Amino acid sequence: MIRILLVDDHPVVRMGLRGMLDAEPDLAVVGEASSGDEGLAMTLAEKPDIVLMDLRMPGGDGVSATERILAAAPRTRVLVLTTYESDRDILRAIEAGAGGYLLKDATPAELADAVRAAARGETVLAPSVASTLVRQVRSPAPPALSARETEVLRLVASGLTNADIGKRLFIAEATVKTHLLRIFNKLDVADRTAAVTTAMRLGLL
Repeated sequence: MIRILLVDDHPVVRMGLRGMLDAEPDLAVVGEASSGDEGLAMTLAEKPDIVLMDLRMPGGDGVSATERILAAAPRTRVLVLTTYESDRDILRAIEAGAGGYLLKDATPAELADAVRAAARGETVLAPSVASTLVRQVRSPAPPALSARETEVLRLVASGLTNADIGKRLFIAEATVKTHLLRIFNKLDVADRTAAVTTAMRLGLL
């Protein structure tokens, strides 16, 4: 029997989920919680195999609740079940350790199968969510420049020499060159002009 905890701030949603899941012979809802704090407390008390976690709840979101639950009960698997599928929400949930991300328009059969798969240790993603993650992998985030590197590159773009930049920022010219070398490496370029144009194309300047 797979033991499930429901964490959602809407009683009607929890009631519907309980009805769908309890109808399956191998699934049992062992508790309900209306907030992340309640979810953590009930996880420690009931030791469920699966937590179905809503993302948006008063008093803390599902991502932070997921992190806390997994830290306290690492054997528990958390499945996000939400109406939201923004890139940011998906990535935050997966980074927090969620074993899956499902949308509330899933059918009862899809939900039950997802719970079983998660209990087996598989990662479960709604098709649209999987597509979003693939897109993110294929189009990775631009390289991050430090505040000082951005400052140096902005002065390069304004036409200042390394010596002028050093005087403006009260640092040695050698330090300016070191910053530029790091910038070139991060942007995969070989000179100042390419660094400026690449940074502008990536929205870093």
